[in-house]
Amino acid sequence: MNRSKTVFSAVLGLGLAATMVAVPATASAASAHHSVVGHHATSYYAGSAAKQAGNKAFFEAVLKSVKAKQAAHPGLLSVTITYDASGAPTYASEIAQSAQIWNSAVTNVQLAPSTGGGADFSYTEGDDPQGSYAQTDGHGKGTIFLDHAQNQEYYSVRVAAHETGHVLGLPDDYSGPCSELMSGGGPGPSCTNTQPDANERAQVDSLWANGLESVTEQAPVLTTVR
Repeated sequence: MNRSKTVFSAVLGLGLAATMVAVPATASAASAHHSVVGHHATSYYAGSAAKQAGNKAFFEAVLKSVKAKQAAHPGLLSVTITYDASGAPTYASEIAQSAQIWNSAVTNVQLAPSTGGGADFSYTEGDDPQGSYAQTDGHGKGTIFLDHAQNQEYYSVRVAAHETGHVLGLPDDYSGPCSELMSGGGPGPSCTNTQPDANERAQVDSLWANGLESVTEQAPVLTTVR
């Protein structure tokens, strides 16, 4: 079916219903960048139903706002998701690089820094024994938390790009190879690959294909932790 060639950007608000799955509370942001004694790599990437539920809730929040945008603007063909990195100044460069990585890897959805407020999600930093994660607070806010100790042990750009993958609808797959971005820290700290593989790129482009109309017809691709 032919569609207008006019391309609009959808600024997505992360609205959540009160019945959304509960997720871990955001850890307090910390300005110091330091190691946390006693943390082990396996604790960051063991995976859990709670974390996967948080990733799923995060993505479902995006879908809810997409549906609202589609209803208000039926002609929207492309999606731009905006972010606020001011809460994670230590990782400003890594966040910018992760957005560039995804923008180069996929075409049907793009990431951009918010310039006028009202970002669709934000980044924060601090210390948390569960490491970095994506979450919602149940009140219309989405956050990617970047843990200091984890980012000292693992390559920070990979951590940021991995967590940003959840915004675009990808699940964790810690048992995957280093070439798979969503394997996270599963392959160990020596893995510094920052690029999504062909399958991950295809999943994101398929999910966001044909702008917002396709998204509203699809269920989230997030699956249970292996």
